[in-house]
Amino acid sequence: MSTETKNPSTTSEKTRSLIGADLVVEALIREGVKHVFAYPGGASMEMHQSLVKRKSEVQTILPRFEQGGGFMAAGYARATGKAGVCMATSGPGATNLVTCIADCYMDSVPLIAITGQVPQHLIGKSAFQETDIYGMTLSAVKHSYLVLDPMDIPKVVKEAFHIATSGRPGPVLIDIPKDVQQTFAAPEFPETIELPGYQPVKRATDEELIEVIDLIAESRQPVLYVGGGVISSNASEDLHNFVRKTGVPVTTTLMGVGAFPETDPLSMKWLGMHGTATGNYAVADSDVLLAFGARFDDRVTGNVRKFAEKAQIVHIDIDRSEHHKNKVVQYPIQSDIQYALSRMIELMEERNFQAPDLTAWHKQVAAWKEEFPFSYEDSPHILPQEAVKVLYELTDGEAIITTGVGQHQMWAPQHYNFKHARSFLSSLGLGTMGFGYPAALGAKVACPDREVIDIDGDGSFLMNVQELATAKVEGINAKAVILNNQHLGMVVQWEDRFYEGTRAQTILGDPDNIGSPENMDAIYPDYVKIAEGFEVKARRVYKKEELKDAIQEMLDHDGPYLLDIIVPYDEHVLPMIPSGKTVEDIILTPDQQVKLEKGSGL
Repeated sequence: MSTETKNPSTTSEKTRSLIGADLVVEALIREGVKHVFAYPGGASMEMHQSLVKRKSEVQTILPRFEQGGGFMAAGYARATGKAGVCMATSGPGATNLVTCIADCYMDSVPLIAITGQVPQHLIGKSAFQETDIYGMTLSAVKHSYLVLDPMDIPKVVKEAFHIATSGRPGPVLIDIPKDVQQTFAAPEFPETIELPGYQPVKRATDEELIEVIDLIAESRQPVLYVGGGVISSNASEDLHNFVRKTGVPVTTTLMGVGAFPETDPLSMKWLGMHGTATGNYAVADSDVLLAFGARFDDRVTGNVRKFAEKAQIVHIDIDRSEHHKNKVVQYPIQSDIQYALSRMIELMEERNFQAPDLTAWHKQVAAWKEEFPFSYEDSPHILPQEAVKVLYELTDGEAIITTGVGQHQMWAPQHYNFKHARSFLSSLGLGTMGFGYPAALGAKVACPDREVIDIDGDGSFLMNVQELATAKVEGINAKAVILNNQHLGMVVQWEDRFYEGTRAQTILGDPDNIGSPENMDAIYPDYVKIAEGFEVKARRVYKKEELKDAIQEMLDHDGPYLLDIIVPYDEHVLPMIPSGKTVEDIILTPDQQVKLEKGSGL
């Protein structure tokens, strides 16, 4: 049911009488929405008719699957920080958005999911295409509404955008029965909103921040552990200034990739299960760990009891529930991270802060970076890592990269150095295969002047392959690079490492005739033919000498493009810290393992 919110102190504008569906579109336009990713059906047709009437003001993009539309909206939101908007009909249309909603909830992405619902008199009657999407998504939304009166629509939409984008961002569901969409009303449109009890703005006290400054001043081996909260709060520039002032080296989570330029000497790129040995070693050896907008995810910490066990840990997060949830820390501080960073810089200037002498620490970090870079052994075939590296060189690191989920999801940020926030878009909390290409479409719609490329695996790409049609028909120039190894690569890696190589439904083609760079006739399916069926330009490449030319051809093409790169299936993502283990159990490349055994590392 819609939230009861009184707001007598703000001015509002009364509109002429419109049906509920028209009110929805009017409210979206007033929120600055320019694009809606929407698939029609019986319970949402009214809203689609209303969108057509306002097509000069808001563009409706038709995905070929509701999940594709949800991930387009998520890609749009991740690339901009604005709320992405998706729409679906009742029943299966709504349930097809559940994965997208959960994905945005896990990664703190602002999303407005609008669903049609059966008429009110049929709710609870097992009517055609009825599901309780409100109840079904309660555990995966920041807030939700079931609108039972068209008079509530302007207020509900206003509140939804405020909730989705403020504080810790997240998804909001608006479920609207068809009769509400068809009923005339002349409500008021509030200019501002007030929600008693919802106070998203959190600011640390000066006393708390001075404690942090004093810790840094006394430290000798401090590390910044930066998460997606820094990007969500648009605090990248403040982070840069903070690092310049303190000299503290930076490692990020995958959600935080790009918050600090990975080309900077003080960047250790990202840490965790498949992150840099440098980042993992530095955190393990740190005396002060500054966790800013991060949540101590299990893929980062491994054995959480052993994670940064030598350090005094500062955890600044806007969500108090994250404090001590995964890791007990000495200094839990609730605050918007942009405010905390900017205020600490001001306090440092006021207090004539002297940065600690970190010369020895910087030297150690540089030594680890030199000894344990992301690397791979040479091969007569195109390796996935090599393909990403060439793509990085040809785009000068300026592209927006999306991914599916699996080995390619790790190789992409390993071998592509990100200079800017909101340039690496991936499903990282929920780990949703099929995310990559629709997210790339949403990001390209949001950022038409930037190159947007999905680095995907053949398993992930096939899950939403139908969105090639959306790219073609809507004229969205997003590219897809498939690192095609004919297997579910990450699961295969775990089978090799922990299940004696037993293949359990992880071969995507014929198990008795597996396609590979040495067996090209057995490659299945033929993605070039699939793309051609959608009238999308495509090319397959498997020879190393053709790789650079093929990627350049893709980049030069004016329109969507699919590049199918055939790679070996037996390549593993390294480094790797096995699940639940510590940095002491890290698996490196063979040559790095030799260095480690000779005394490098911790």
